[in-house]
Amino acid sequence: MYSDGIKKGPHRAPARAMFKATGLTDADLEKPLVAIANTWTEVGPCNFHLRELAEKVKEGVRKAGGTPLEFNTIVVSDGISMGTEAMKASLVSREVIADSIELCVRGHMFDAVVALSACDKTIPATLMALARLDLPSLMLYGGSIMPGQYEGHDVTIQDVFEAVGACAAGRMTAEQLKQMENGACPGAGACGGQFTANTMSTAATFLGMSPMSANDVPAKDPRKFAVAERCGTLVMELLEKNVRPSQIITRGALENAIASVVATGGSTNAVLHLLAIAREMGVQLCIDDFDRISAKTPIIADLKPGGRFTAPDMETAGGQRLLAKRLRDAGHIVDGPTVTGRSLFEEAEEAAETPGQQVLTTFEKPLKPMGGIGILRGSLAPEGCVVKLSGHNRTKFVGPARVFDTEDAAFAAVQSGGIKSGDVVVIRYVGPKGGPGMPEMLGVTGAIVGAGLSDSVSLITDGRFSGATYGFMVGHVSPEAAAGGPIAFIEDGDRIEIDVEKRSIDVHADLTSRQAESNWQPKEHAYKSGVFAKYAHLVSSASEGAVTSSFSAPKPTKSEKVGAAK
Repeated sequence: MYSDGIKKGPHRAPARAMFKATGLTDADLEKPLVAIANTWTEVGPCNFHLRELAEKVKEGVRKAGGTPLEFNTIVVSDGISMGTEAMKASLVSREVIADSIELCVRGHMFDAVVALSACDKTIPATLMALARLDLPSLMLYGGSIMPGQYEGHDVTIQDVFEAVGACAAGRMTAEQLKQMENGACPGAGACGGQFTANTMSTAATFLGMSPMSANDVPAKDPRKFAVAERCGTLVMELLEKNVRPSQIITRGALENAIASVVATGGSTNAVLHLLAIAREMGVQLCIDDFDRISAKTPIIADLKPGGRFTAPDMETAGGQRLLAKRLRDAGHIVDGPTVTGRSLFEEAEEAAETPGQQVLTTFEKPLKPMGGIGILRGSLAPEGCVVKLSGHNRTKFVGPARVFDTEDAAFAAVQSGGIKSGDVVVIRYVGPKGGPGMPEMLGVTGAIVGAGLSDSVSLITDGRFSGATYGFMVGHVSPEAAAGGPIAFIEDGDRIEIDVEKRSIDVHADLTSRQAESNWQPKEHAYKSGVFAKYAHLVSSASEGAVTSSFSAPKPTKSEKVGAAK
């Protein structure tokens, strides 16, 4: 056992003494030590219940002959921090969570790992850590929240953000907004639509790193305890067979994960996160791969934010297993190993569709002929940017730029009625370096929807979008403004043209001359030291996953990118 290096032999008596102070016995120390890497927190509903699940995971480990030891890491709740200075911490937390899990596991020489995740960044962060460690391991997602209720119909946190805009526009009263606020989130669990958490939960299953159907079960469903216990016994099976993430997270598995994202109209954040996971695993992947796969993979899931249903509805309909069968039968995924010991196709074979379900259609009758993500390039984004294609049917937008250097300024303009039909809202200096931390723009996009402008206004940013965003929105513009990208030199009134069919995004202005004449210097932000300053110094472009490690897989060359896109 790897853990013998820290607990076996006469010279390790001091370590054993320390372990015994926590209640462990000699018999416990003879067994494999299994890390239970938890992301529990009292801040927000997503991860609030994970201590209960961790206890069940530990029961499973003990029954299978291991000694579980739980530790915790940090969480930043996107839904709570959204639209404030605190939102800059969100993407930064992904790196901190991954680093802290890696450090604790390496620092105690664990033999295997079960990671528990829930809120948006905890899912990719745990997977990044497991990829780095390459120990027998798996990830369990805490599960979705159940829908809330408002005036007799289901609602999610997405509806609350949009209600803020509706209230400002006079389309909802303050009392109605309060009723929505009080009814939207009925208990523990991650946001219920195919937002970032459920998108990455789906991706983790198709990567093979979460057991099929485990992530489907909602957070407070009594069945979740049995799922958690099974994960404890399963990690011991992985340890016995010496099955490691490097055998599971292959190029094919990553492409399967992308297919699952685009077929469900999932979050654009999956682009950042899957690029980062691939980089940790040493697998070549670039943003053009997302466009290639999305272009040939129709949307078949009618899920919020663009659709009607939530994650619990999908689980009732047949869940991720039914999605896997649909994708397999249509030739959109390849077979590969999973942490259950069975292949992805073997898992898909057991799919059971609920008669009359309306959540998942078929590839013969898709909701949209192509997937939910597109990659655009042009004079505004030479390194690429991400457009969300689910939740609307537009493929082209031309309009004058309304330029803002902060999210707050853009939000105020929407709330005051300063944004008009036909405008292209540009929010810059909010990228990985510029934020720093690449905050999400859900406050602004929700306000646009609430103001009734979702069909007539586009938004472009070097920041990110929440998975709850829908509409003609373009994010991850690279290079970002803080790196001197073209977006830094747009002015109010510049004509911007977005063409999805041509995969282009252009500004009809001489940005090169402006740059030469401007004596441009990067804007200074308030963080001169600490984690934000360190992150801004280390972070890569969004087109590379906004990772902070320069020691991972080398980024693809231009020729490799072109080849991948063909």
